[in-house]
Amino acid sequence: MTLEELPGERGAAGRMEAVGDALEEVLSKALSQRSITIGVYEAAKLLNVAADSVVLCLLAADEEDGRDVALQIHFTLLQAFCCENDINIVRVSNPARLAQLLRSAGPPADLHCVLVTQPHASPWKDPALSQLMCFCRESRYMDQWVPVINLPER
Repeated sequence: MTLEELPGERGAAGRMEAVGDALEEVLSKALSQRSITIGVYEAAKLLNVAADSVVLCLLAADEEDGRDVALQIHFTLLQAFCCENDINIVRVSNPARLAQLLRSAGPPADLHCVLVTQPHASPWKDPALSQLMCFCRESRYMDQWVPVINLPER
């Protein structure tokens, strides 16, 4: 799916909903395959030793987190590292929905950063991950290096 396929504001809204659904599917599969890392500190440790295995970085913050200077510094460093290592980055605007999706990952954790690592199969064989990667690439073409996705409420 490309930007041209969904013209106008209505198309953009439908496209964002489709990308949100794709993100939900990717997170569900990553949980079942145990290819997910949750938490800023845990993410930094993984990026330090196995950055090549990471295919997607999610940064989640709400309005209140926007005032947390330390968290914003962590986000800036994570974004720089991911950009330098060709890791797709997405901001999630509703951490509460992200927490619902990841509740089976164990007790509540620091959900400000979530990394999805390379599944056993090729990422291009997973249509949802492929759609997310395409969305990130198209966003970069429009100079939006860290696109924001609003996960749909269920």
